[in-house]
Amino acid sequence: MRKVRKAVFPVAGLGTRFLPATKAIPKEMLTVVDRPVIQYVVDEARQAGIEHLIFVTGRNKGVIEDYFDIQVELQNTLTERNKKTELQLLDSLQPKAGTASFTRQQAPLGLGHAVWCARDLVGPEPFALLLPDMIMQSEEGCLKKMVELYEQTGGNVISVEQCDPSEAHKYGIVGKGADVGTGFKVDGMVEKPKNEEAPSNFFISGRYILQPEIFDILSTQEKGAGNEIQLTDGMLKLAKSQDFFAHPFTGRTFDCGSKEGFIQANVAFALWRHDIRGKVFDNLHELMATVEPQERRATDRRAAE
Repeated sequence: MRKVRKAVFPVAGLGTRFLPATKAIPKEMLTVVDRPVIQYVVDEARQAGIEHLIFVTGRNKGVIEDYFDIQVELQNTLTERNKKTELQLLDSLQPKAGTASFTRQQAPLGLGHAVWCARDLVGPEPFALLLPDMIMQSEEGCLKKMVELYEQTGGNVISVEQCDPSEAHKYGIVGKGADVGTGFKVDGMVEKPKNEEAPSNFFISGRYILQPEIFDILSTQEKGAGNEIQLTDGMLKLAKSQDFFAHPFTGRTFDCGSKEGFIQANVAFALWRHDIRGKVFDNLHELMATVEPQERRATDRRAAE
């Protein structure tokens, strides 16, 4: 069984839901507490034993490459000021030389196309794919548990979570087969089914381990929903010849591609931090005590009108 050594991060999206902030700052560089969204996803990959990080970027994303590079001026300044803690933090986050690669997705043709753009950097070996909008909170990272399942099953592994059955039409849904290790065998996949036709309420949640044969499929994949090359369409074809398994993730997932999810992530990760948890909790409590009367007054005014 070939080890999963490489991870692909598709970071070419425009982030239009966060305009005007993303006019100058990539959405992946927006901060949750004190580190960019992309750092959380990279940390998850490194915890899973990933050795090589592959970023599929686009225009105006150069700051992501700069972020993962050494900033000599900053390090010199911190050294002169004897900021040992800050220097140690930066060193711990710094990818080693030659372990981070960047390639361009020159046109916004969909997730499947972004994955295909990484084909030469991945080569003929299995790889992880992490959607950077989705950051996950748990003691053991989602991808780490997926790698453990992969080492038992081989094939392809996807992370799944459970949704309310009435919302199945919003997601890519998998069918639940026999239990295997900490997960189960996938016996079908369908993109945004009608609620009454969904094979289960397990939806694909942004983490994948895929075999390299997906690249040949994506190279000839026709455009699908949204006039884009869809990864799910490619996986459906791959599933005809290779097994897929699912890891049910039970932690918390935050969609940082939406304003609500981004704010929730900031609150959740702040409350996870021992150094700031108390003050954040007190401030939130005080804020809610102020907001609730305001909301009641606004409701009363609307009723009176």
